[in-house]
Amino acid sequence: MGKLYKHHLFWPLCILAALLLFNLLYSPDFFSITMHDGHLYGSLIDILNFGAPLILVAIGMTLVVATKGIDLSVGSIVAISGALACLTISKGTDQNALGLIVISILLAVGLSVLLGAWNGLLVSVAGIQPIIATLILMVAGRGIAQLVTGGQIITVSSSKYSYIGSGALATLPFSIFVVVLMLVVALLLTRKTSLGLFIESVGCNPTASLMAGIRANWVILSVYVFCGVCAGIAGLLLSSNVSSADGNNAGLWYELDAILAVVIGGTSLNGGRFYLTGTVIGALIIQTLTTTIYMIGVPPEITLVVKSFVVLAVCLIQSDSFRAAIFYRWKTRHYPGEKESIRHVS
Repeated sequence: MGKLYKHHLFWPLCILAALLLFNLLYSPDFFSITMHDGHLYGSLIDILNFGAPLILVAIGMTLVVATKGIDLSVGSIVAISGALACLTISKGTDQNALGLIVISILLAVGLSVLLGAWNGLLVSVAGIQPIIATLILMVAGRGIAQLVTGGQIITVSSSKYSYIGSGALATLPFSIFVVVLMLVVALLLTRKTSLGLFIESVGCNPTASLMAGIRANWVILSVYVFCGVCAGIAGLLLSSNVSSADGNNAGLWYELDAILAVVIGGTSLNGGRFYLTGTVIGALIIQTLTTTIYMIGVPPEITLVVKSFVVLAVCLIQSDSFRAAIFYRWKTRHYPGEKESIRHVS
């Protein structure tokens, strides 16, 4: 039980279970899943479907954070990717043409690669601090997305494109399979090759890694490119789900939710060891929390305030020092004689 208690997934799973239990008590039909036209429907399915873009962004963010970096531009890349894809489709004579859909996807993902590489070059080659380097694209990228859309919401009428974000495969939302594919790719690259060790080494000590023969600049560049790809695919999921692109609001504050998901999942912002599965659980916690807030009828104007307080509570629960301080106060209050022994153990 002691080892289980100290496992990095213990508290995230407990928090997720507590949120699900609260929803079950508040709405007994929360866990009900129905089949309609060969598709599964229900609150749990919605959490997975609507949380897919955030999970994708958080997976990429995990690798960036592991190198002791940060990427504040992922929300803007989400908006740019969706805007470019919808613009390309809207210009076609036949919006359902498979070739046009493929071209729009390749253009969006290709641009996301370039944007991720831009961030990586600023950090690894120019030596700019990650928070500043990515802040540049965070601000400029939102403007680029609005330039692409002309300041308007671009709508498309393409069943093939909408399938990416709202279609179903084997009764489950297609977006879930996209997330699983990217997660498997990330796990294979970081756990079955030396890349994961290189990322952790660079995050712990880039100078020592360089002296050990690891090309830290290439490692940093690669994680920012991968993060850009994840954000670009997330933009495709978001825009295809609603068959439109909004350069102003698409992916708004995704960077903050992704960072929270990474932290909740157990990855330290100081770099080094990272946990992709923990990040996925962290993203599911945030999406479940969002669903819960909407379900209980919290007014929209205070939704972010409620969400911030809950996230703060979640982070405090995960903090070893916070739990130790609470335990120490409780023990000394109820068992004053053990105060010195507890202090000695601490």
